[in-house]
Amino acid sequence: MCSLPVPREPLRRVAVTGGTHGNEMSGVYLARHWLQAPGDLQRPSFSATPVLANPAAAAACRRYMDRDLNQPSPPDDPYEVTRARELNQLLGPKASGQAFDFILDLHNTTANMGTCLIADSAHNVFAMHLCHHLQLQNPELSCRVFLYQQPGEESYAVHSVAKNGIGLELGPQPQGVLRADIFSRMRALVAAALDFIELFNQGVACPAFEVEAYRIAGTVDFPRTKDGDLAGTVHPRLQDRDFEPLQPGAPIFQMFSGEDVLYEGESTVSPVFINEAAYYEKGIAFIQAEKLTFSVPALPSLTPTPTPVP
Repeated sequence: MCSLPVPREPLRRVAVTGGTHGNEMSGVYLARHWLQAPGDLQRPSFSATPVLANPAAAAACRRYMDRDLNQPSPPDDPYEVTRARELNQLLGPKASGQAFDFILDLHNTTANMGTCLIADSAHNVFAMHLCHHLQLQNPELSCRVFLYQQPGEESYAVHSVAKNGIGLELGPQPQGVLRADIFSRMRALVAAALDFIELFNQGVACPAFEVEAYRIAGTVDFPRTKDGDLAGTVHPRLQDRDFEPLQPGAPIFQMFSGEDVLYEGESTVSPVFINEAAYYEKGIAFIQAEKLTFSVPALPSLTPTPTPVP
C-alpha cells in the first residue's frame, strides 16, 4: 500500500466531525458545544471547524436515518446519500487539492475498546505520528491504534474526504447515552491532537519510532439458525476482552442450547469491537485483528516559507 505524502505546508483547514453516527453521544454533544463556543478549537496557526456530520440522525438519536454515512453510497437518494454529498462539498471534494487538510472524526462504541485511535494504514506517516503523540501524552489511557483499511480497499470513512485524518473511538458507552468520563476524555484527546497539528505547523520535527498496532484481518459472525436468527451469543470468556490474544481452541460463542463454540483459526488473533451493538445488522460478532509492530519514519520539520522582499 502506498503511503500518503507527508504534508509540506502548514495544516490550516482542519475539521472536527461529531455525530457521524447520531446515537454516539460524545461526538454529538462536543460538536454541538463547539458550534456555539468554538474556543477549544482555536490554535495560533489555525482554527478547526466543528461539524455535526449527521444532524437528522443526531436529532432522532439514531445511528443513521436510511444508511450508514461510513459506507459506500448507492445510486438511490436516501438522506445519508444527500448528506454525504453535502459533506463532500463542505470538506472536500475528496481526493482534490481543495479538500480539508485534516479531519478528526469522533465515535463511541458499545464494545470495551477503551481509547482507540483509528487510522487507515501504518503507511500514513502523519497520522501515525499524531497517534504516537496521543499515546505519549496520555500514557494512563493505553491508547491503541487500529488500522481499518485493507490493501486495495477504498475508504468511505468521513475523515477520508480530507487529505488526511483519523478517527477517535471511545468506549464502552451505550448508544444514546452520554457519559461524563468519556466525554471529557474525548475532549482532551481532541485538544491534544490539535496541539500536535500546531506543533507541526510551527516547524517541530518528530523522530522515527516503532509502534504496535492492530490491523484488520477479517470478521466473525454470530452462530445462526438456518433461518438466519442468532443461535448463540458471545461467550462470557470473550466478552469485554477486546485487544487481548485469542488462541485457537478458546471459547468464542455460547449456544442457546448450552454448548460452547471454540475458535478454530490457525493462529492467535486479537478480537476487537466484540459484541458491538451497531454491528449486529452487519453480521459481525467481532473483528479479527493482527497485532503487529511497525517502523514509522521521522516526520521532518516544515521548510519555512521565504518572506517576500518588499
